[in-house]
Amino acid sequence: MTKNVVAITACAAGIAHTYMAAEALEQAGKEHNFFVKVETQGSIGAQNVLTEQEINDAELVIIASDIEIDLARFAGKRVYKARPKAAIRDAMALIKEAEENATVFGAKGTKVGNVTLGKTTENGFVQHIMSGISYMVPMVIAAGLLLAIANIFAFQRDDLGRMVAWGFDQTEPLGYFMAHLFKVGQIGFLLMIPLFAGFVANSIADRPAIAPAMLGAYMANDPAFLGTDAGGGFLSAILVAFLVGYFVKYLKKIKWPKLLQPLVPIMIIPLIATFFITVVVLYFIGQPIAGAMSALYEGLNWLTNTYGASTFIIGAIIGAMIGFDFGGPVNKTALIFGTAVWTDTVAKYGIEGANFVPGTAAQAAISVAPLGIFLASKLFKNRFTDTEKVSANSAFGMGIVGVTEGAIPFAAANPVQIITASVAGSALAGGLVGYLDVKFYGGIGSPLGTFIGYIEQPIPFVTWIACTFAGIATTAMIIGFWRRPSKQPVADANETGAASTSIQQETATPAVATSTAVNG
Repeated sequence: MTKNVVAITACAAGIAHTYMAAEALEQAGKEHNFFVKVETQGSIGAQNVLTEQEINDAELVIIASDIEIDLARFAGKRVYKARPKAAIRDAMALIKEAEENATVFGAKGTKVGNVTLGKTTENGFVQHIMSGISYMVPMVIAAGLLLAIANIFAFQRDDLGRMVAWGFDQTEPLGYFMAHLFKVGQIGFLLMIPLFAGFVANSIADRPAIAPAMLGAYMANDPAFLGTDAGGGFLSAILVAFLVGYFVKYLKKIKWPKLLQPLVPIMIIPLIATFFITVVVLYFIGQPIAGAMSALYEGLNWLTNTYGASTFIIGAIIGAMIGFDFGGPVNKTALIFGTAVWTDTVAKYGIEGANFVPGTAAQAAISVAPLGIFLASKLFKNRFTDTEKVSANSAFGMGIVGVTEGAIPFAAANPVQIITASVAGSALAGGLVGYLDVKFYGGIGSPLGTFIGYIEQPIPFVTWIACTFAGIATTAMIIGFWRRPSKQPVADANETGAASTSIQQETATPAVATSTAVNG
């Protein structure tokens, strides 16, 4: 049995999964009396960094990550790569699997878990996208919160709380400041697409690809540059990122003269790649993609304005996606789509003509799973062990500030049950806010959000709470009636992948911000 293990954990958002996986691995080491040190690479940066001596002494290296991790410092060590959820679900099982399947890093063509060195990984597309998302998250959070704060001061409401006018009075100091704060938020949303593209390309071909991809994505999203009514949105950013990434990867394989080699990564490759993507965007992909995105948003607006039931259906689909994998790729796709629709339609039609349905539905659904679990633990006490009740309390702490990941320990133990309940409740919450024309401008995606941030709703404060609670109650009822009465008074939460309440402290600060745009 391996007695000395080092690991790195990292998730796409760098908020919850990163630290939950780290704690699960460390707890497994304590319980089975062997050394485990985990370096976390979260949104705050690398923490508990592995030293050279610790790496040299390690018998086994585990990389539990959703994003690309530089493995150069582990050359010659036995390395195994998995997902953070594998560590959260059963850390000891992951360690045993790593012991059996880890391979010495460094030989081309050898495998490290589900990664083949020297070749493209089977899930490379997803890894590259998730890597870009991880770098984009802080920009989205900062920009979204600034827009939310400024929006609070921009809306002029009547006695019933309904918006009757929107704008900033820049003759007053507060209005002047808030108007510029709103512009800073807009700049953030403008830059987040090039930032995303740059780091997707970086994941494919390293640093020489960052600048060309960022410039290419900016061009593809600039209507003035393209001569169109709208930019290409996230679709163009993904296409640009992969074109640049693999083009740069090809350029790096060229045997450049020794005299030029010092200039290759900092000047020659970025220059050639930027010229290449400029030509491609300007003459080939820019206008068609911009036209397609413009048609998509116009069609979406026409659909929601023409057919009342469509808003419920769209909201329910987005809500179901949010509740499906608790911060995973499907969840993030829904959040990014909702954010993109809102920001792009604000730029195209103004704040009064923006399409709020997908973004509002995503925010309404964010907290449904963890809060539904918490409610079920209170309504059906005899169906939860004492340890599960403690974990449910932790889920409440995360859910109330808009972090879906609080449901993960329960989903790991009972995936079909929890996913079914979460999807049903989240879909209902998303569908209701869409049907009732609720507009989420910024704040916290939980019932608490009706008091923190700004949400335009038919009945001030009440509608948002009613919609989100309907989803929470639905999830709670499904879980409660599905589960059987508990036969054991106490269960070991770690064996089901449950995270302790200390995780809440790690994620509490970024959690509020996360609900603005991208859930961790």
